[in-house]
Amino acid sequence: MRLVSIHTYPVKGARGVARDRAEVRPWGLAGDRRWMLIDGDGVGVTQRELPVLATLEATASPGRLTLRAADGDGPALAEPADVTPIPVRVFRNRLPVPALPVTAEADNWLTALLGRPVRLVWLGQPARHLAPGDRPYDTGDQVSFADEYPLLLANQASLDALNGWLAQEQAAAVPMTRFRPNLVADTDRPWVEEEWAGRRLRIGQVRFRAAGSCGRCVVTTVDQASGVRGREPLRTLARRHTVDGKARFGLHLVPLGPGTLAVGDPLEVLD
Repeated sequence: MRLVSIHTYPVKGARGVARDRAEVRPWGLAGDRRWMLIDGDGVGVTQRELPVLATLEATASPGRLTLRAADGDGPALAEPADVTPIPVRVFRNRLPVPALPVTAEADNWLTALLGRPVRLVWLGQPARHLAPGDRPYDTGDQVSFADEYPLLLANQASLDALNGWLAQEQAAAVPMTRFRPNLVADTDRPWVEEEWAGRRLRIGQVRFRAAGSCGRCVVTTVDQASGVRGREPLRTLARRHTVDGKARFGLHLVPLGPGTLAVGDPLEVLD
């Protein structure tokens, strides 16, 4: 088994970036989901309510973020400093965390692009946004603006199985981008990753705890190239592959130490 692709999402909900290598931090991959759009109540805006967010390209580099619309227009922004943090929530029912607002100019550009008032914020310091006890293998304050856990691993064999079911339903195959994973592994059979829950993995020289399978939502129905929402693959996944009443795809990971991942790294289940 080996790692076949790596992805980061500099702005939560925006288009992902394929990487050849990535540094692992306690809260996830370097450059992954440290920026987020919020509404007037300080709650994160994602593709759940704004599918067109998938068309926003974002590239992170040390100290900077570059945004780009489909026409190539977009600002280059510095990580904010010397500004007063504001409380934001990843979801309305989550704990508030302090984040730094960017600039009014960036907010105005994003509002015009997305057709909805939004503000852009940066998570200077990863912070707890889920209450203690709400999940196994609690990562405490070591998490970015990710929904639950620092990283998400997907299995190419599981996608192949799902696309086989979609073909039986006379529906189009979907790419892995629909599931927005950080890591994609090539394994010997579909859904084997769900057997790893609670176990330790090693990818290259980096060790992880597998925290459990990922329940999927309506974001999987958004075409990540166009921002157009449909009905698949969530409908077929819900019919064919549910665990505890929830459609599942992918495996949450918690880093057990820092390191560097590269495409081609071997994946090993340790215990």
